[in-house]
Amino acid sequence: MFVLDASVGVKWFKPEAGQERALELQARATAGEVSLVAPVHFVHEVLSVVARHYAPRDVVPAWERVTASGIAVLPLTDEVVAEAAHQCEALGCSFYDALAPACASLLGATLASADERAHGAYPGVHLVTAER
Repeated sequence: MFVLDASVGVKWFKPEAGQERALELQARATAGEVSLVAPVHFVHEVLSVVARHYAPRDVVPAWERVTASGIAVLPLTDEVVAEAAHQCEALGCSFYDALAPACASLLGATLASADERAHGAYPGVHLVTAER
């Protein structure tokens, strides 16, 4: 199980370093080899990038592609907020950036991120970058 930071989902649509690795993770999920989970803001952020980088009409096909991967979206709960506050302090990142590590911690899953600055110190993080 991988908990995705939005930086990985953005790479599914926007050509940038690490895109191949992000698409590989999505393909593995679509094939049922791994499961994907993300905090609720993942969807908002990824679809916003699609609308801004391409066009608003591209949001619906992007949404269909996201849902085809079988990604489970976690709501913001008291438990997630408390753990995100803890991860915010532990990682020295923003609360917003702490939501995916919080979900990974609560689920005992691997965090997948392309944001080494925010998540590089998270134990066992799977960095989705061009070099890795």
